[in-house]
Amino acid sequence: MTPCVAMFSAWDITLILIVVLLLFGGKKLPELAKSLGQSLNEFKKGRGEAEKPEEKKAEDEKKPEPPKTA
Repeated sequence: MTPCVAMFSAWDITLILIVVLLLFGGKKLPELAKSLGQSLNEFKKGRGEAEKPEEKKAEDEKKPEPPKTA
């Protein structure tokens, strides 16, 4: 699968940033960026788990169980 590479000029990026600023406002942007970053991290973690389920199972089997305390 080949990655899709989009070439944006400085004008394109500036225009996109202005539109985003107008749509969401200055106060919502940090909140939006944080949630976008968290979503991206969760997606990467899920993709990694889906790609290597056999290795994950093998790692889980190798880990010793923590001692049980009463």
